[in-house]
Amino acid sequence: MLHGMSTTVEPVSERSAAEVNEEIRALWLRSGGTLTGEQREEYQRLVQEWATAAHPPLRAA
Repeated sequence: MLHGMSTTVEPVSERSAAEVNEEIRALWLRSGGTLTGEQREEYQRLVQEWATAAHPPLRAA
């Protein structure tokens, strides 16, 4: 059985994982520990950006 691979290109973060992590920490501090719906969306976006920066996708040779 063959498994399909995604052909979409993941955007590479232009910021370091440490920079994104600082923004995540600042978001939590501003929120007082409880995120609104809009802040939750921002948090999810930041976590995805952090994951990409911390573990960049492998590039084909």
